[in-house]
Amino acid sequence: MKSILQGRPWLLFSFAALLAQPYPAMAAENAKLLDLTTHWVGYVSILLFVVAYALVILEEEIHMRKSKPVMVAAGVIWGLIALIYAQQPDSEYHHTAGLMIRHNLEEYGELLLFLLAAMTYINTMGERGVFNSLRAWLINKGFSLRSIFWITGLFAFFISPVADNLTTALLMATVVMAVGGT
Repeated sequence: MKSILQGRPWLLFSFAALLAQPYPAMAAENAKLLDLTTHWVGYVSILLFVVAYALVILEEEIHMRKSKPVMVAAGVIWGLIALIYAQQPDSEYHHTAGLMIRHNLEEYGELLLFLLAAMTYINTMGERGVFNSLRAWLINKGFSLRSIFWITGLFAFFISPVADNLTTALLMATVVMAVGGT
C-alpha cells in the first residue's frame, strides 16, 4: 500500500505551513476589532512609543528612570484606544475592549508573579551564601575572565531547560556580578 505523501512532498509542506499560520488571539471569543493602523490614534500611538523609547535611550543624560516614560506612554496609548472603542455605537466593540483589558491585565499579573518568584529565588540563594561560595570556588581555581564567561554560559545552558530564560539570566548575572566584585 502506497503512502499518501509518496511523490507529493508539497502536500506535507502545505500541511506544515497551514499549522504554522498565526491565529488571532481572541478569535474564540468572537472579538470585534477596529483597524486603527490608519486612524489618528494609530499614528499618535506610534509617536508616543518613539518618544518614550527615545527617553529610555537618553536615561543617563536626562536622569529619569526608564519606567516613567514607558508607563506614561502605555497609559496614554491605552486611554486613547479605550476612548475610540467607547465612541463606537456597536456594543460588540465595548465587549472587545473589556476582553483586551482583561487579557493584558492577566498577562501583566502573570509576569509580576513570575518575577516575584524568580527574584525571591535569587535573593534566597544570595542570603544562603550560594554566590559567595561560587565566587570563592571560581577564584580559588584561578579561572580567567574568559573561562568564567564560558563556565557561566555552560551553567546557563544546563539551567535554562529547568528554569525560565529570565530566571537563568538573573541567576547568571548575579554570578557574574559576584565574581566581578573581586
